[in-house]
Amino acid sequence: MTTLKSILTICLLAYSCSIMAQRTTEIVEPLSQEQEEGMTLKRKVAIGRFSNETQYAKGIFYDRENDPMGKQALDILSSKLAASGKFLLLERSDLETLLEESNKSDNAIATLGADYMIIGSITEYGRKNTGKNKVFSSEKTQTVEAAVAIRLVDVSTGLIIYSDEAKGAAELTTKTTMGLGGQASFDATLSDKAISEAIGQLVENIINKCTNAPWKTYFLAYEPDAILIAGGHSQGIKEGMTFAIKTKGKKVKNPQTGIIITLPGKKIGEVKVISTGGDTPETEYSFVEVSGTTEINANNIGNYIIEESK
Repeated sequence: MTTLKSILTICLLAYSCSIMAQRTTEIVEPLSQEQEEGMTLKRKVAIGRFSNETQYAKGIFYDRENDPMGKQALDILSSKLAASGKFLLLERSDLETLLEESNKSDNAIATLGADYMIIGSITEYGRKNTGKNKVFSSEKTQTVEAAVAIRLVDVSTGLIIYSDEAKGAAELTTKTTMGLGGQASFDATLSDKAISEAIGQLVENIINKCTNAPWKTYFLAYEPDAILIAGGHSQGIKEGMTFAIKTKGKKVKNPQTGIIITLPGKKIGEVKVISTGGDTPETEYSFVEVSGTTEINANNIGNYIIEESK
């Protein structure tokens, strides 16, 4: 009996030790200031055109303005850019229709200028069927391949700052053995997947190019009791953020290219966000306080740029 009790005691001790050994302590690191405050400042991006430059589905009644493949590519690109959370996407492809509709109501649409314009096209598109037939089995593969080209234009200068092309492919394979197995006609969703894959390869580069340059805004008002800058919550501006105040640089003509370029301005101070207001991206603003060694000319606030410090 004593021996049995000893065995049970040893077993209980071993079980307790195994439970304790399995317990782990999880150390949760505090979020960095950037993660906690969500320091992403959103750029304004418009997709101006996305066309189908291939010969696919271009019959005698083809309508270039209502090309389904071009609209499909535009929608895919818009959704991927929106999912990144780094942009305010501006409607441009259907702007004429929106303005016409707004004129019928009391509320007119206030258009917002973009920082960057994206122009794209589907340059290659093709589909094919391949297969293998054996004595007791057969295999069929449907493949769709697409190529997409994109140009990213800086609206302030009209210069193309990024241009690239990517290819995507999608396939579906069905097999039958002794007459049993899956059979399928052409799968139309393969087109969506091939175009989506090609665009997906370009999105990361678009994001990097748009966020390389510092985010900018401008003074809206400079009064003794209220200093306001353009932009608010929807663009990622939050209370406590600070930005540099710079004078606009001198504009000169580049003799090599013949293009008018703006030289870098001089930093003369900083603004700190006190609060934000406004209902839409077009009407949003932020109250700020100014610090610096150079006095701001309240009668010429258009000569200053509020810029993200990098």
